[in-house]
Amino acid sequence: MSLFEAMATPHQIDRYLELVNPMATVRDLRAEVTEVRRTTADTVTLTLRPTRQWRGFEAGQFVQIGVVIDGVRHTRCYSPACSQHRADGRIELTVKAHPQGLVSQYLHANAHPGLVVSLSQADGVFRMPARRPDKILLISGGSGITPVLSMLRTLLDEGHDGEITFLHYADAERDVAHRDELAQLVAGRDNVRVVLAYTDQSEGGDLHGFFGREHLEAAAPWHGEAQTYLCGPPGLMRGVREHYVRIGLVERLHTEEFTAPVAADEDATGLLTFSSSGVTAQNSGASLLEQAEAAGLSPEYGCRMGICFSCTAVKTSGCTRNLRTGETDSDPDQPIQLCISAAVGDVSVDI
Repeated sequence: MSLFEAMATPHQIDRYLELVNPMATVRDLRAEVTEVRRTTADTVTLTLRPTRQWRGFEAGQFVQIGVVIDGVRHTRCYSPACSQHRADGRIELTVKAHPQGLVSQYLHANAHPGLVVSLSQADGVFRMPARRPDKILLISGGSGITPVLSMLRTLLDEGHDGEITFLHYADAERDVAHRDELAQLVAGRDNVRVVLAYTDQSEGGDLHGFFGREHLEAAAPWHGEAQTYLCGPPGLMRGVREHYVRIGLVERLHTEEFTAPVAADEDATGLLTFSSSGVTAQNSGASLLEQAEAAGLSPEYGCRMGICFSCTAVKTSGCTRNLRTGETDSDPDQPIQLCISAAVGDVSVDI
């Protein structure tokens, strides 16, 4: 601990500095919103200026953004949409306002230049290798556009001369964030192609309907030789993954999911014990995070989908099931992610 921090005890010095200037920090990483754009009815694009602690990111990774709503800090994960080589060092995030999304709704309605948010260092394994593949297929749907758009912008900044196809799914043209910019990015580049697929048959676009073999052949007939990067809603993710399994290309498919897993055990039994709080509850089959909240507890969380590890707690006894993989774990004293873990019978968790 530094001398200044020791003098500031019991509070960290950053707690005092933020009273004068929220962007003046010793240790905390924060960012100031410098620009706000709303290009579709339900999205907002923010440009952020991070404090000096920021170490940058690789295209495809995510960051955690924290905002204070009604006196409580809430964090969520978002992927930068800009190139990792952006010259001014700023970060661009496009946030879709989901109907039940507390943070996304808040940012969509209230974000303004000058707003200061907390920021984490970039994390995540959804990224391209240092030696870029010769052929790259980027597939996205809805708000999943951001990490693959970052990949496209990064590749173009690097002067990548291999084949690139950007295949994006949306309900209609009005729902495509960054649509005009995508057209500008590929203008005059013979090796880059943007293909827009609309599920609304009455819309324009290059393709119509949902993902299938015909779309893949039309967008990137060379996909068998490419590395494919995919991010989007569950239906699109499932359709692409199942097709790649059928054609033997699953090892060439790289994915990022930004949807919460669903607990579907209607026959759940057992008793949950939240040992540190002295609270017990009947197991409903929902995720441990949801059940803890239903029991009146407020465990820390971030993404609610198994990405950020903010909700990690120690399972002291019992068996849990991973909602993503289906794997079970009966070992005691194991750290688990509450948001993607469900109880199988009696379980005790140290929260």
